[in-house]
Amino acid sequence: MTPTTVLHLGLGSFHRAHQAVYLQRLHEAGDRTWSIVGGNIRPDMEAVVEALAAQDCRYTVETVSTAGERTYTQVGAIGRVVPWSEDLAGLVAAGADPATRIISFTVTEAGYYLDPANAPDPSFPDLAADIEAVRAGRPVRTLYGALTLILRARRAAQAGPVTLLCCDNLRHNGDRSRKGFLGFLDLVGDGALKAWVEAHTTSPNAMVDRITPRPTPAVRDSVRAATGRDDAAALMAEDFLQWVIEDRFAAGRPAFERVGVEMVSSVDPYEEAKIRILNASHSAIAWAGSLKGYRYIHEGTLDEEIRGIAQAYVTDDVIPCLTPSPLDLAAYRDTVLSRFANVAIADTNQRVAADGFSKIPGFIAPTIRERLAAGGTIVAVAALPALFLAFLERWAAGDIPWTYQDQAMDPAVARAIVAAPDPVAALVAERPLWAELTGDRRLESAIRAARARLAPLSAQASA
Repeated sequence: MTPTTVLHLGLGSFHRAHQAVYLQRLHEAGDRTWSIVGGNIRPDMEAVVEALAAQDCRYTVETVSTAGERTYTQVGAIGRVVPWSEDLAGLVAAGADPATRIISFTVTEAGYYLDPANAPDPSFPDLAADIEAVRAGRPVRTLYGALTLILRARRAAQAGPVTLLCCDNLRHNGDRSRKGFLGFLDLVGDGALKAWVEAHTTSPNAMVDRITPRPTPAVRDSVRAATGRDDAAALMAEDFLQWVIEDRFAAGRPAFERVGVEMVSSVDPYEEAKIRILNASHSAIAWAGSLKGYRYIHEGTLDEEIRGIAQAYVTDDVIPCLTPSPLDLAAYRDTVLSRFANVAIADTNQRVAADGFSKIPGFIAPTIRERLAAGGTIVAVAALPALFLAFLERWAAGDIPWTYQDQAMDPAVARAIVAAPDPVAALVAERPLWAELTGDRRLESAIRAARARLAPLSAQASA
């Protein structure tokens, strides 16, 4: 029997340690109805794709608990990998196959190019280039461009409805990715495909969670020593694993509930807790740890000063915003910080600090907005943009000892902020970061006070 297919765009470590693991668990439970076909929309991670193809798409996940216990799982839920080609022909063919019932994707938060109204923003060069590329029939590089090619082919093949499943850390990720894609179709002038997408697809919101560092040669060595397998696609992740999905699928789905996925009517409370408590704190610890000269997330989390910043941010400003909640928010905070302190994970500040220009509006600004609207203080949360500004200053000065990656950042804008006579005012004037809070005096005053308060930390560097 030919398996029903999930086509996944973005064969990075997170997908292979998260969504593919859930499907592997379903296979191990005796349900092999579904399989993954995966590939990348850019020529990224080609060595990993080649390794997967050479290994019959099987790879090993090394799971490390907070106590340092290691277990090893061989994952075979990916049935086929699609080598990258400039025309994305392999992905287009897979997406047009009637056996494909779900198209999922992980392209990072910055890969959606949304403005404050959640419309696609053509001021991003990659997005503007793809708008012209689709109109001219040239190769594309963004998720929206790839989905356009795939769904045009699916519509032409009359292959039936399909679910578009976003698996990125984007608030209301199904709604927002859908609005972005439909807006992209407006910009390229494809009203016929837009009407087909509206009629034949759904986009459930979902919340995903598992810390998955970039694999290092040490992971391959560890897997070889423990299993005897020389696995060129091996990766490592923490033992915590969570996926919450709204049960709105257009053409069926795997029996995810059998293997621990929470199928719900609304993902909102889970999503808000995760994005504001975990993701924002993660970024804050990465920025602060980088200022102190740390390399790893666990080093910053175990630093009393940095941990205190994250703890105060959640306790003083996030929990009041999210109460009442079906979650025990204080317990969730403590679990998150315990996970971050996992020495064995060795998650890098470089990975977590990335894409700050999309994380400020996505992870941090909502708490500031809600606290101000309720007449509350923003003393604790203001520390996070203050840390990001100090981090940007170090980056602009060339004092970050690794490459900072930020898909949403215009380097010229970032340098202008830090070079301004008043960098705080310049930061608060950036509308893509703050939307209606742009230029807000209360925000500016709070960040200025936090900047002064954190000045001793910003001046430090560990040995």
